[in-house]
Formats: sequence, structure tokens, C-alpha cells
Amino acid sequence: MHIRFLLALGLPLSTAAATSYPLTVTDDLGRSVTLKAEPRRIIAMLPSHTETLAALGLADRLVAVDVYSNYPQAVVTRLPKVGSAYQPDLEAILALKPDLVLADESAGSRLTQKLAQAGLTVYGGTAQTYGEVFEKIATLGKLTNREANATRLTTSMRADLNALQRSVAGLPKVSTYYEIDPSPYSVGPNSFIGTLITKAGGQTIVPATLGDFPKLDPELIVQRNPQVMVGLTLDDARLRPGWAGLRAVTGGRVFRPTPEERDALSRPGPRLPQALRALIRYLHPEARP
Repeated sequence: MHIRFLLALGLPLSTAAATSYPLTVTDDLGRSVTLKAEPRRIIAMLPSHTETLAALGLADRLVAVDVYSNYPQAVVTRLPKVGSAYQPDLEAILALKPDLVLADESAGSRLTQKLAQAGLTVYGGTAQTYGEVFEKIATLGKLTNREANATRLTTSMRADLNALQRSVAGLPKVSTYYEIDPSPYSVGPNSFIGTLITKAGGQTIVPATLGDFPKLDPELIVQRNPQVMVGLTLDDARLRPGWAGLRAVTGGRVFRPTPEERDALSRPGPRLPQALRALIRYLHPEARP
């Protein structure tokens, strides 16, 4: 039977998909990571990892999370916080005796290297692109012997995302500036946020050649004159040099996401459908997804 059919019926997937240990995978830093057995004590050092593990039914395996993990609230409120990628509490992490730590792949933070040097099993990697979100969920499912749950989760996410995308089918593309922070950092079309903007019936003003999460020359934003801005307030936009006359500003189409929407938009994980729904509301309120 086809996997989608089994899932639609609510039937379990074959147990033949169970992970075999020892298991060796390659992380985003090109390191070989070997798990001798199914991990029972996991520390997640990124909110996206925390949310993915919870969605895979592994909340009870989490023994700590990073300081930015705030969802699901019922899960994270009971767990100790052990710092962040750039300021990890190594002593607290070691004291918890994790058999797997999920970290980032940033060379800047060197978190994976620090934890590995301390003798811990560390997987360093996060999704940067839309496709990688689903790949990472599959990888975490494999690492934790939850491959069936990962398949179920990604199938559900794709169904929700496809339904939302259909609500804007045929509508005109809206030129969009998405602000990560006022530096200004934005998003390229191949990043997971850039792809969500495309699926929401928009088009980021950032050329792909600048990368996935580039720092922009403010003059580029003025030149591109976006129809919609996301990530700041209308008052903020009016105060920026040369922005008062931009289409998004004069039309009042500048949107600052709620804290929950901002988290869903910034985390490459299970809440992509919520992120897409928010973007559609900003870009195409007539769609009513």
C-alpha cells in the first residue's frame, strides 16, 4: 500500500522502517556522527530542533533546551535552559549526561566543536532552505528511531502547505521586503522564508545572488520599492531615510508579525504552515486562507 493511503486510514507504517543502531550519519559540518543506541536523553540547542522533537512525540526524551526555545510551552516550561549557541552552559550540559545534543552548524558559534571536544555525541545542522526543513525532520526521525512519525509529520505539513498555496493560485505576485533585523538583514528567494513568500503569492526583492540571509544596502530596498514590507512597523518604515514615499509605506502595507507568528516564520520546523498562513494574510488578505 502507498504510504499516503496508510496515513489517511490512520494505520501505522511498517515497523520495518525502524532505525538500526549503531547508526552513523553525516551532519552539516561534514562530521560523521555515530549513535550507539537509540537516544534517551536529548538536549536541543535550537528552537527548531526543540519544536521538531516535540512534534515527533519525543518531548519526554528532552532533558534540556536552549534559552530561546519557547514552544510548545507545556514542554519547554518544565525543562532547564542551558544557554545558547554562542553562550552555552557547558557545565550544565555535561551534568545532564545527554546521549545526543542537537546543535547548529555555525562556524561562528563553534558550539558543535566545543560539545564534541567535551566527549558528547553532537549533531550539528539546521535547515536553510525550504526543502531542507523536510530533510532535517527526516534526519531527526532517523536519529531517534521515529522515522514513521517523521513521515507522518512531513506528509501532514505538505498537505497543509499545498492547501494554503492553492488559496493564492492565479493571484498577482506581490513585491515583498522581509526584514529579519534593522541592519537590515533580509531573505533571499532560495531561503526557507523566501520560498514561503513565493508560496504566499509574493516575491522577495532580494536577488538570489546575494544569498539566503544577506545584509542589504538600504539603497537596494529604495530602488526595488516593494509593495509590502514584513518584519517592522509602519512608523519604523516612515522614519527610514528615503522610505516615506515607498509603495508599501504610502499604502500602509507594512506588517509586524505577532511574537508567535515571528517565531513560526523564523524557525525552519513544523510550524511552516502557520508561517505561510501569516504571510498570505499580509500579501493577499483577499485570499482568506
